[in-house]
Amino acid sequence: MAHIHARPPEGAAADWTIPQDWSAYTPQDHGVWDRLFARQAAMLPGRVVPEFLEGLDMLRMTKPGVPDFEELSERLMRRTGWQVVAVPGLVPDRVFFKHLANRRFVAGRFIRTPEQLDYLEEPDVFHDVFGHVPLLAHPVFADYMQAYGEGGLRAERMGAIERLARLYWYTVEFGLIRQDGELRLYGAGIVSSHGESIFALDDPSPNRLGFDLRRLMRTQYRIDDYQQSYFVIDSFEDLLRQTVETDFAPLYRELEGTDDLEADAVLPEDRVYTLGTQERTAP
Repeated sequence: MAHIHARPPEGAAADWTIPQDWSAYTPQDHGVWDRLFARQAAMLPGRVVPEFLEGLDMLRMTKPGVPDFEELSERLMRRTGWQVVAVPGLVPDRVFFKHLANRRFVAGRFIRTPEQLDYLEEPDVFHDVFGHVPLLAHPVFADYMQAYGEGGLRAERMGAIERLARLYWYTVEFGLIRQDGELRLYGAGIVSSHGESIFALDDPSPNRLGFDLRRLMRTQYRIDDYQQSYFVIDSFEDLLRQTVETDFAPLYRELEGTDDLEADAVLPEDRVYTLGTQERTAP
């Protein structure tokens, strides 16, 4: 998400969507996807939630090459009513929220170069599709994403997008979950990153804290490094329930009177799974 105030670029529809133009991908493009896919597929089992791997399989994303959004959307639509639509890059908040509220996930269509395998600033098709789409095949998480989009449209009217963006960051992008007594990955920013897939679970540096909606929405985050704190949900059902049942309007008003917390903060009332050393330096 980004705070962009602009008209759709030339060639884009009013909702900022563009054709994926799948036939334009080069052999190098498909090769980059396959290298990234193979690397993540080899190391994620046992670390990522089983629901993610089930989504990969059910959506047939194990097929070589950059996925065709039309084929992907057909399978996803049958499962949870979601579609994947191409956009030229970051889109305005309202556009982003409206697509989510209507069960459309916006994805960049470009793919990184071989020299950018480990890091790039703007999300590409591998981050957006490999990272996000498999869990959209999970009915509860799919409902959460729609509820988030609807909440985003309300937050925009209340001037509270920054608060709500933190919820997206610490769940959809960089969330951990506790399953069968173990921490597992589900956030797209983690599962699409080889380095952070290891760091988020194994490194002693970050805090791993129990999910608390109010606390999380006070917490700043890093965009230039691995996270200093991760928040751990108990289940997708609980995440959806808290999102749907919380009246965010009074929560936003309450938070206006509180100070932001640093990304590495640990409070006495936090449920602490891991107290991090915070020794990590930028990659």
